[in-house]
Order: sequence, then structure tokens, then C-alpha cells
Amino acid sequence: MILDYFELALNSLRHRGLRSWLTMIGIFIGVAAVVALVSLGQGLQAAISQQFAQFGVDKVIIQAKGPGFGPPGSFAAGKLTDDDVELVSKVSGVDIAAGRVIDTAIIEYGDEQQARAVGSLPSRKREAELIIAANNYKIAEGRMLRPGESDKVMAGINYRDGKIFTKPVRAGAKLQILGKKFEVVGVLGKLGDPIRDASIIMDEDSMQELFETGKKVSVIVAKAQEGQELSKVAENIAAEMRRDRNQDEGKEDFEIQTPQQLLQTFSTIISIVQAVVIGIAAISIIVGSIGIMNTMYTAVLERVREIGIMKATGARNSHILTLFLFESGIIGLAGGAIGAAIGIAIGKGVELVASHALGPNLLQAYFPWYLILGALSFSFLLGVISGALPALQASRLRPVDALRYE
Repeated sequence: MILDYFELALNSLRHRGLRSWLTMIGIFIGVAAVVALVSLGQGLQAAISQQFAQFGVDKVIIQAKGPGFGPPGSFAAGKLTDDDVELVSKVSGVDIAAGRVIDTAIIEYGDEQQARAVGSLPSRKREAELIIAANNYKIAEGRMLRPGESDKVMAGINYRDGKIFTKPVRAGAKLQILGKKFEVVGVLGKLGDPIRDASIIMDEDSMQELFETGKKVSVIVAKAQEGQELSKVAENIAAEMRRDRNQDEGKEDFEIQTPQQLLQTFSTIISIVQAVVIGIAAISIIVGSIGIMNTMYTAVLERVREIGIMKATGARNSHILTLFLFESGIIGLAGGAIGAAIGIAIGKGVELVASHALGPNLLQAYFPWYLILGALSFSFLLGVISGALPALQASRLRPVDALRYE
């Protein structure tokens, strides 16, 4: 019986093919947007989780707050210094702390100039190792910068790939930074961050002298002792820094973040973006459902005599109702299948572009079976619901009136 309904519904839809295709447009546009966005959102969350996993679950980031709005002095811009690094390193639960300076400078290579980020590498070995581990620095060419090397630097992968200067910067090349020449001893592997992949890393003492930063640091990375709860260590650091600066809780001029907090922030942002785009896609789906309803009402009017003949030969109201529900459901299902296919193609396309721009495996589109099955089930159910009223109208037609219909 179900196969008969299915065959009759397909024949009817095939008979009015163009109208059926036009009806599906709203459905598959909305479904394609939802499938592509959800798959890319899951891929982005996976990529972010992977990056934070590489950063480590035992590290805390301390940064100065920027100036904000409010009464004078309530949101003043903060600053960090070497004294803060020393203070943090002595906090209960902290194994080691390292500070680094991050600034922007004019980089010269040949006849070209570019303004790019420059970051420092601590001059002490253990602190340098902490910064290298926290940033997941790996060498793609040459060697790692050694602590204390004053006239050497490392360059991000974009320098070697010719994305900064016309001529690629290889290990052994000479760069001029703020008028001083440095030798590139190593090129860092791809990190997936356009800013870090285009940055220069130099020794801390060289950077303090060249940039005249004095004791200022831009960020502090602290590593918790083994077995210590990271959130508790972060609270201890915050308490000690407030005490040292004589600041009340909630009025600090610094901020402390753990990988879990950063990951939660990114996840919240991604969820908001997904909700907005899905909301926009829902408009297309609503338009599509109205189109299905309109198509099914038209189909009922075109097939009044056919309905009369079916009823006159023994078809019941439930048979007519089921037939038209099948038709509307198949329209929704077909639209959902096309939309899912388009969504997969869009997701894979974005993944391909991202792999070229950011590196392989950094952003992958995920298409779990429940996402596809959910999209198809939703589309079929939407089609059935949209066709319910026209199907009910068709089932209630009296055989005599239907046979007399002109």
C-alpha cells in the first residue's frame, strides 16, 4: 500500500515537474544554509579546541585591560611589567611564569617595507621553552632561535611563502627591523593565525633595546604546577595581583583567562552567529512551506474529477488524505535532499579554501549522520505539515460534486 502511494505521488509530481522544482527552491536554499553552517560551525569548534589543546590545559594568560567607558579612573588602561612576571611566578600553585613583548615595526627586505607584528622570546631557557610550548612553535626551515641571540630572529611561514614580500624570505636571509639588521635563523611552521604566521620573533633583550620598552610586557603566560587545579591557580594569581595593585575585585586593570574560558567565549560567539544565520535561513524555509501549500491547493483544484473517480471506485477519505500528504512530503524531502547536497558542497568548498589559506586540517566541515538524517526528516515533516490543509480539503470532497466539477 505504501509503495502504491509513493508511486502515485511521484507520477503526479513528475506530471507538473516545473512547478514542483520551483516549489522546492525555498526549501533547499534554507536547508543548504543550515547544513553548511552547522557543519562548518562544528569544524570551527573542533579546530579551536585543537588549538587550545596544543596550548595546554595547565597554562594561564594574563593581559592588561584596555581603556573602556565609565567614570574617570574606573576603567583605566592597565599595564604589565617585569615586576608582575616576578609576582606571578611566586604565586601558590604556579610552576613558572614568562612575559613577552608584542609590538609592531617596519620590516624591510630588499626594496620592500611592511608593518608587521614582532614578538619577544624570553632570554632565560625555561621561560623561552614555556613561550615556545604555549604558542606551539615548530620549525619548518632552519632552526629555533636560542635564548640570548641578539642579532637573530625567526620569521612566520608567510615570509617564506611570499605572502609578505615579493621575494620569499628563507633561513639565512637578512631583514632590517627599525633600522637594525637581523639574520633569519629559522622559519616557523604554519600556525593557522594570519597575524602569528606573519610575525617576527626576536630575543627579549634585543626587543627591549630596539623598541625601548623598558620593563613593560604585553602578556604573561603562567604554567600551573602538576596536580594543581587551573581555575584555583587563576584565582590565586588574581588575588595576589589585586593585593599588589591595591585594587578591588571587579575593578582590576588586568584580566586573567584560562583555555577553558577562552574556548567557552569562542563557542558562545560561534553559537550566536549560527543562531542568526539559521534564523535567516528559516525565512527561506517558511517561504518554501508556503509554496508547498500553494502548490498542493492548486493540485487539488486540478484533480477534483480524478478524486471523484477514485472515491466512486472505492477510495476512502483516508486514502485521499494519505495520497496528498505523501505528495507534499515528497516535495519537502526532495527539496531537503537537494539542499543537503548543496550544503555539503558549500561546506567542502569552504574547507578547501581554508586549507589553502590557513593550512591543512585547521578547518574541516563535519557532516555527522544525524545532521543529514535530521535535515531530511525535517524537510519531509515540513512538507507533510504544509500539505495538511490541502490534503484535508481533498479528502472531504463529495464524489458527486467532484464528478460534476468543470
